[in-house]
Amino acid sequence: MLPVAASALLLAGCTQNFESTNSNPNKITVESGKLNCSAMFEPILYGGTNYLTYISYNWNDELIQHTAGTAYTTTTQHRYGIGDSNWTSLWNSIARYASDCNEMGRLAEVQNNPAIQAVSKTLYVMYMQNLTDMFGDIPFTEAFKASEGNMKPVFDSQEKVYTQLCSYLEKANETYAQSPYVDKSLPALDGMYQFDMAKWRKFNNSLYLRVLGRLTNRINTIVDSTANLNVAQKIQQIVDNPATYPVFESNDDNATVHYSAIAPYYSEFDPNEHNDNDFQCLRLTEQMIKMMVVKNPDDAKIDTYVDPRLPIIGTKRGSYTYWKGTVSGGLIENQGNDDKGAALLNLGTLRRDNSDEFLMSYDEALFVLAEAAQRGMIRGGEEKAREYYEAAVKASVEKWSAFAKSSVSNGQVPAEYDITEDQINQFLQSQLASWDLNENHLKLILDQKYLATFWVGMEGWNDYRRTGYPELTIGAGTDPNDFILPTRMGYPNTTVATNADHVEEALKRMGGENNMKLPVWWSKQAAQ
Repeated sequence: MLPVAASALLLAGCTQNFESTNSNPNKITVESGKLNCSAMFEPILYGGTNYLTYISYNWNDELIQHTAGTAYTTTTQHRYGIGDSNWTSLWNSIARYASDCNEMGRLAEVQNNPAIQAVSKTLYVMYMQNLTDMFGDIPFTEAFKASEGNMKPVFDSQEKVYTQLCSYLEKANETYAQSPYVDKSLPALDGMYQFDMAKWRKFNNSLYLRVLGRLTNRINTIVDSTANLNVAQKIQQIVDNPATYPVFESNDDNATVHYSAIAPYYSEFDPNEHNDNDFQCLRLTEQMIKMMVVKNPDDAKIDTYVDPRLPIIGTKRGSYTYWKGTVSGGLIENQGNDDKGAALLNLGTLRRDNSDEFLMSYDEALFVLAEAAQRGMIRGGEEKAREYYEAAVKASVEKWSAFAKSSVSNGQVPAEYDITEDQINQFLQSQLASWDLNENHLKLILDQKYLATFWVGMEGWNDYRRTGYPELTIGAGTDPNDFILPTRMGYPNTTVATNADHVEEALKRMGGENNMKLPVWWSKQAAQ
């Protein structure tokens, strides 16, 4: 039977607007009962991708200062007005998708379907990584065992969780390598890769790079016990063995879920569920404008150069002829002045019922490798780091250009959406993105990764906690006003109450109280 709860983790729940998404009768659902494993795939892929896109819009972008919901005083994420109801929604929703992946994999094993087994492992890692990255230590080895009577699972250390994530990806890669039989009914279910096992294998191993890239502060961790390889050695092994560990090679390989806008395949930001106000209450921040616009040093109202991606994700406000951002986390009493003239999100490109949604892209994999080379974790040094970096920037701009052009239904593509090779080269020579004009290359890599992963899950928040980049200015109106961006989400009160001993063990191991100031194991703060 398909679990309607996140098994032994907690009862399932929904997050704010996503609750209406899940109750929409046109959305894909799975009924409990006797299932073929493949029947679970579509809700996990489409519904789960919608949810990850939603939390990027509602949580990541507000925390990490891509946007700030300054049109309404009730939108408080950018001021860190976050509490137990939010923790509960995030915990339950992500755990539910992980639980469904676990069940799909169990059924696939019983039904002798290795293709679904491999895909289940890949997606399970994606969701469980999101859960541990948000909360820290989580149940893993004893997760989702309520049917076996385990209602109070042990919380594993985040280090142990990460080694298990790597083990799952290894096993999935091995299964993909065997070219498992794909039933003829499966490709139609898959709006990402049409169950092309070679494509899924590239996603699996690119996700492996994301997992390993999260551990730059813990590079001596043994992540492959069979070969006794630590983090850096494993990344090098992946780079050196593309036949064994194929990864993304172009934007054609991106883990992009395509929505047709034919019921029930609607993207998260279907205009019928997210009206103009849902988007226009969010403004682009000063941080984004600073990183994407070169201003005249004598007059901030004159833009001398603009990142070609900016007109795709945002629009200038009203009669303003220049790009302006709002203050993230500012004082409520200053909100009117702070917000005046701030740019809006681009409704035409972002709020569509058929919009593509990104789980992971080629640019992100390249940024992971650029950072690893720059840090000396893999061979090649600065020269190789630059090569990876410039390829990553190019891939990002091309991805966003294609995304914008797909939003045009009348065939009249605006010039700013059709970004040329010359424009990309100009961008790479600009102060914003030039390797030669920026001395701190690690900062440059991570700043551009921050921009490239706009609208991709919680990656911006994860990288900030891991590296301290980009260098953010914490607003004077944040709560609590200690100028610290939240380092984690707290365990929900229900989980604390129902599994108190194991929660207490986890908090003691993590070194603090159940709040948003406790750093997770892989973070820069915890590793210092």
